[in-house]
Amino acid sequence: MQPLERSPHAWGRLRTDVDCGLRRGAWYRVAQLTRDHVVLQVTREQMRVARRLVQTVFQEPTRWSVVPLPRGAVNVPAEWGTRYAVCPACHGRAPIVDFPGELTCPHCQGVFKIAWEEHYLKRR
Repeated sequence: MQPLERSPHAWGRLRTDVDCGLRRGAWYRVAQLTRDHVVLQVTREQMRVARRLVQTVFQEPTRWSVVPLPRGAVNVPAEWGTRYAVCPACHGRAPIVDFPGELTCPHCQGVFKIAWEEHYLKRR
C-alpha cells in the first residue's frame, strides 16, 4: 500500500451504513490511501477499510454530521428521536432538537455549524 502523497491532510468517514468498527458520521485522519483501500487513524490504531465504503475529503471537516439513527441501535437515548449529530472535532454524539444552525458539543465544548444539506447516510 502506497502512502498518501501530495495531500498529507485527508479525512474519511463511512459513506454507507455498515457495521465495521467506525462511528457513523465521525471523521478520521487518513493514514494511507490507495485505489482500493483507506487506512484510517482510529484512536491509537489504524483501520484498513475498503475505499468504496469511505468518503474522503482533503479539507478538515468543521461541521456536525447529521446521522439517521441506525436500525437496531443500542445505547442511544430514546429522546434523541430518529437522528443525532456527530462532532467534527471529537466524534462525540449529541441530540438535535429542531433545526439549529450550530450546536455546542457536550464533550469537547466546540461550537460548530450543522451540515444539514449533506443528507449523510440516506435511509434505503
